[in-house]
Amino acid sequence: MSTKDWLEKDYYKILGVAKDAKPEEIKKAFRKIARQNHPDQHPGDAKAEARFKEASEANSVLSDATKRKEYDEQRSLFGGGGFRFPGAGGQPGQFRQGQVNVEDLFRGATGGSTDIGDLFGGLFGQGAGRATQKRPRRGQDIEGEATIDFVQAVEGTTVSLSTLSDAPCAVCHGTGARSGSTPHICPTCQGSGVLMNGPFGSEPCPECHGRGIVVDDPCPACDGSGRGKSAKTMQVRIPAGVTDGQKIRIKGKGAPGENGGPAGDLYVVVHVRPHHLFGRKGDNLTVTVPVLFTEAALGAEIEVPTLSGAKVRMRLAPGTPNGRTMRVRGKGVPRKDGHGDLLVTVDVQVPKTLSPDALAALEAYRDAVAAADPRVGLFEKA
Repeated sequence: MSTKDWLEKDYYKILGVAKDAKPEEIKKAFRKIARQNHPDQHPGDAKAEARFKEASEANSVLSDATKRKEYDEQRSLFGGGGFRFPGAGGQPGQFRQGQVNVEDLFRGATGGSTDIGDLFGGLFGQGAGRATQKRPRRGQDIEGEATIDFVQAVEGTTVSLSTLSDAPCAVCHGTGARSGSTPHICPTCQGSGVLMNGPFGSEPCPECHGRGIVVDDPCPACDGSGRGKSAKTMQVRIPAGVTDGQKIRIKGKGAPGENGGPAGDLYVVVHVRPHHLFGRKGDNLTVTVPVLFTEAALGAEIEVPTLSGAKVRMRLAPGTPNGRTMRVRGKGVPRKDGHGDLLVTVDVQVPKTLSPDALAALEAYRDAVAAADPRVGLFEKA
């Protein structure tokens, strides 16, 4: 919504309420107009649709305390909206109230120019230019990276992050313009920093990126951002259970807002170093445990390590095959409803060498079992 709209349109009159109307009165008036003119109730009625959009625009400003205050200040500053912009009754380059030509007024304030943008640009930081500067703006989101160990990712940790300070640039004092020059009001959004996206929403102006001003000759120290470059360190808590590549949002730890606006958020991309023994599948930890051939064949009770260092005992059933995975409850990754599990995969170790006695015993086992050839029919299937 542009500054031009705010100066030309009387939103109180559109909604039919007094200038000191309370929020509930504004809401009631808008709902009444919306019911009477909603496009769904009047399909194809262009006048009703226009009335509905006009009332929606008025409500979006007057129902927001910050926007309403700014709207009242700007209209008060420019004679309650009496000045008319080009295309609204005056000629290009001229601004009129009734039959009074105020072109000379603007020419005097801008050194010969009658462009309203020049007026604001010439007074940036003082007088009328403050109406745009005072608007609270949310600080930018910033992003950092942190590399942590596998155990820290599972259990959670606190890391130190170094970020660039977002204090005003010491050279341009936050304007973003080179010394001796000044920014000017963005011609696309008329200094509002936003553009209407239909009757119910808005989006940051692509020309000024939401700042409301345009810098033609950027400050060499900050490249036109208006921000300083000094580094600062902060402690950031990484929650338990974070995964490799996950982006963590820390609310309010981004760039500070402008003119009383809220700070942005900090987004931390977490990189997790792999563990030499344990792996992970969602909220479950994984580990591969070697077992003897005889333990797998005869059954055994074995000890299995956990990430905390403690041991747990597991029972292998006789005839456990290689690659079987068993579950140890509650020894995985912490989560809201408890913990995940530890998935233990059996790796049967076949002896590479055998003593004469062991060889004789194994041959006797083979003869005693006289097992059928497991490869029967294999080649037929191939």
